[in-house]
Amino acid sequence: MMEDMIARKTLMTTPIRLARRLVSFPRRKGTPRLALPAFAVDAAAISCLSGPAAFRQTLLTLIAQATRRIVIVTLYLQDDDGGREVLDALYAAKARRPELQVSVFVDWHRAQRGLIGKQKSEGNAGMYREYAERLGPGVEIYGVPVQNRELFGVLHLKGFVIDDAVLYSGASLNDVYLARHQRYRLDRYHLLRHAPLADSMAAFVQRHLRDSEAVRRLDVAGVPSTKSLQPAIRDLRLDLQRAAYPVPGEVLEHGDVAVTPLLGFGRSDNALNDALLALLRGTRQRLILLTPYFNLPKPVRNVLGQLLRRGCTIDIMIGDKTANDFYIPPEQPFKTIGLLPYLYENNLRRFARTHRRQIDSGQLNLHLWRDGDNSYHLKGLFVDDDVAVLTGHNLNPRAWSLDLENALVLRDPARLLLAKHDAEWAALRRHATRLADYHALESPRHYPADVRKLLRRLNRTRLDRLANRLL
Repeated sequence: MMEDMIARKTLMTTPIRLARRLVSFPRRKGTPRLALPAFAVDAAAISCLSGPAAFRQTLLTLIAQATRRIVIVTLYLQDDDGGREVLDALYAAKARRPELQVSVFVDWHRAQRGLIGKQKSEGNAGMYREYAERLGPGVEIYGVPVQNRELFGVLHLKGFVIDDAVLYSGASLNDVYLARHQRYRLDRYHLLRHAPLADSMAAFVQRHLRDSEAVRRLDVAGVPSTKSLQPAIRDLRLDLQRAAYPVPGEVLEHGDVAVTPLLGFGRSDNALNDALLALLRGTRQRLILLTPYFNLPKPVRNVLGQLLRRGCTIDIMIGDKTANDFYIPPEQPFKTIGLLPYLYENNLRRFARTHRRQIDSGQLNLHLWRDGDNSYHLKGLFVDDDVAVLTGHNLNPRAWSLDLENALVLRDPARLLLAKHDAEWAALRRHATRLADYHALESPRHYPADVRKLLRRLNRTRLDRLANRLL
């Protein structure tokens, strides 16, 4: 198979994990920002979907039309109407074409627990086994344990490979991400039709995930305990720290965009983090940064400060705390997890207060997104007019050092995608409001009593610093 051929040729391509050795860190405008091997992809083969409903429909259509392979990698496939709709589609596709290879990879820990704040259950894995028992084998669902405990890291890779297409989004698969029942969680959604890129991403999954002793089927009985897998999990971690997508060094021709898939895992020698920092440092005039949880890693904060001092214009879009997926309305019973949106808002308030002069001048623009009771999950970068980053990376300390992450870096020297990027940015801002100053944010004095109590406790014990490093 093509996937196996590419996997065997990985050592013949430029290792992306060595990206930091190829990166130029500019000190002045006009300096090259990044040098990485890439796929040369026709700009016409890259499209941006209009929203979660279009993402859902595109995913279901691609599944229904699949003839050779479906490889889905996501944080979770939820036991709800949206998740079951996707699982129904996968089984139906397999029934139509028995030769179709169908595999789903989810986080091991997340799949075997209930939702945070809900009663204990066997989690989504129970649904996977129920489907297999009822409909038979054919849809293989694997749990990937990148750490021994969920708190210290999860599988956070994104990307659905269906035949020769890559559907990329930071979204997982459940009701809210798929815009079921009149609510949605906004993400970014891109479709790239390029066989070599799809082959590369599928080959990575085969070589580093499916073939690992730590990665086990969740749709069958007799799932081993995490404790019994600890030696294999350690081996998987070591492998992933050295792993990379196989990427050729292709030359761009007229109409092409350079697309580089990158992997990131661990605190050091993290190719994705290195590339993100290089791209940030390489900003010449304008940067757009998207993050759902305003808790920027220190290296990112430092670079943003440098860019502002250099005169660059920076736009940052964040979800309002009420658009955070952990937000609990005051009229509902409070749970500790509901503290997180307030922690992120406090981080934003400090950042806005520090940079109030740049906000006043229009050099720094902080956009707060809110649309009814819907939620916000955007990630990624636009750098000047010629670079975009599609990723599930939250640009927070957890993503920076604990979770297994990936991204697609799109370098577009001919600005072939500029109109598409401008249209996407305009659409993303449709429900956003620019923050005039930090006083526009709710004062902590007005937070719910339970929140104020917990914040005081965290500040008193300095546990807020620990929380910011883990969340």
